[in-house]
Amino acid sequence: MSTLALSRSRFALSPLAETLGSLMVLDKPCTDPWLASWHRLHRGAFRAALEADPFAEGLVRLLSSSKWLPSHVVIPPAGGMRTTLESELASVAQVSDEEVRAELEESVAHSWKQHDLAWLTGRGWAARTADLLTYVWEAHVAPDWPRRRALLERDVTYRAGLLAAYGWPRALQHMSRRSAWVGDDAIRFSDQASPDRVVGDEGMLFVPVSVLSSGTWLCEAPPTSYALVYPARGSADGAARSPRARSLERLIGAGRAAILHELEHPATSSELAAHLGLSLGTVGGHLAVMRDADLVVGTRAGRRVVYRRTEAGHLLAGLGQG
Repeated sequence: MSTLALSRSRFALSPLAETLGSLMVLDKPCTDPWLASWHRLHRGAFRAALEADPFAEGLVRLLSSSKWLPSHVVIPPAGGMRTTLESELASVAQVSDEEVRAELEESVAHSWKQHDLAWLTGRGWAARTADLLTYVWEAHVAPDWPRRRALLERDVTYRAGLLAAYGWPRALQHMSRRSAWVGDDAIRFSDQASPDRVVGDEGMLFVPVSVLSSGTWLCEAPPTSYALVYPARGSADGAARSPRARSLERLIGAGRAAILHELEHPATSSELAAHLGLSLGTVGGHLAVMRDADLVVGTRAGRRVVYRRTEAGHLLAGLGQG
């Protein structure tokens, strides 16, 4: 990656990546506690929809059990932080049947399960894939998108702060166990053998997804456009509260305890409100009280104020853990 490409690399959001991640999570038993309530609510309807459509069932089974995701469903988002699903699905739907089959055959070759493509009947497979993704978005992702988007924007805020202070290697730290910065101008995406890619002068995109607890995938738009999809920091659902956490709630109030816990990672008041399901005024009031008590501090970043815990806030939050 050239110096120019590095300087132009940036973060982006992808409703398509969020939908694809949700599809793969819903196809399996839930192993992440923070997703349990969402998974229970949606999996029955999702499985019923697949059972009614052999093409959708075969495609989902393959996507959720292969190390090779077909290129027509992993496309670098073109709209930055304002990317829309409609624009992404337009790109999905225009791929030829010949290209779709070739990519699906690669997925079969890289799967850890036995597959055939007997379900690949008729024509217009890219458009049918777009229809499936539209269904998953509308039925299972869109109702939760405002909260998820706030979580994703919060991850970007956190990493952008690291980028400004320390540079890209620190900003990309812990995105994945297999991804790492190598030297001054290269990123290792995984431990699988694959050809080197050259990022163009427009730089690379980094795209958080809220439903994955591990794993990444690479989006490509040849010859030189790439995006790395990675798990966002934080959880998609709140974990069960421990007795010590409830003690902290009794000490300072449930709302303030929740905010103090969430500020393990810096966030704006709007991000806190969206993630916790509170009004902006309520969050602002709690922040004002905790700021006066020297538990949190706000730092202006452009038009936004990003809040973080002080040392006293860290100590108090630590009393509610375990």
